Amino acid sequence: MLDSLESPLRLALVAEDPLARGALSRALADQGGEDLTIAAAGTLAELEAARAEPPDVVLWDVGLRLSEAEGRLEAPELSAPVLALVSDEAAGELALAAGARGLLFRDATPSALLAALQAVARGLAVFEPSLSPVRSTPRASTSTPTSPEPLTPREREVLSLLAEGLSNKAIADRLAISEHTAKFHVNAVLAKLGVQRRTEAVVRAARLGLVTL
Repeated sequence: MLDSLESPLRLALVAEDPLARGALSRALADQGGEDLTIAAAGTLAELEAARAEPPDVVLWDVGLRLSEAEGRLEAPELSAPVLALVSDEAAGELALAAGARGLLFRDATPSALLAALQAVARGLAVFEPSLSPVRSTPRASTSTPTSPEPLTPREREVLSLLAEGLSNKAIADRLAISEHTAKFHVNAVLAKLGVQRRTEAVVRAARLGLVTL
């Protein structure tokens, strides 16, 4: 039974794979019973066309085809917190950078999944231990400083825009600077945070409390 929430809990399920979508819908329907309503679709556009009222929480199945080379993800924007199902840590980092408020592996049990959805709907953050943005990172180089070199006000602005998933051109447009200058600031942010990729910068900044995802 769901408690401490207005029943039924309205869930929006976005999963491109029809088999995964069907399996998730059935498992959650069996687990949640009458206290859960599910609107499921393969794409955000299909879901927005089908849903009658805004959801309390979004379950986003990232899928298996994601590769880190894709660079970024676009999380569903339904004015509700998003719990992402991912296949590995790399996909988790991209989903977190895209705005997901919680991360679980795709093989999570229905009971664990429903509990996580309830928590995310209440405004809490839920992460698998190995996917937590605040976990320790033993594989990091010992030369990487615990506290990075302070960012300038402009670099903080750039970091905030990186957290929104903006490209160098979009950052330049937002700050009314040249794309070359935006790239310079992005590289400076990466260097100060001790990372090589934009998604890593956002995740590390979140761990350090420099940005809120």
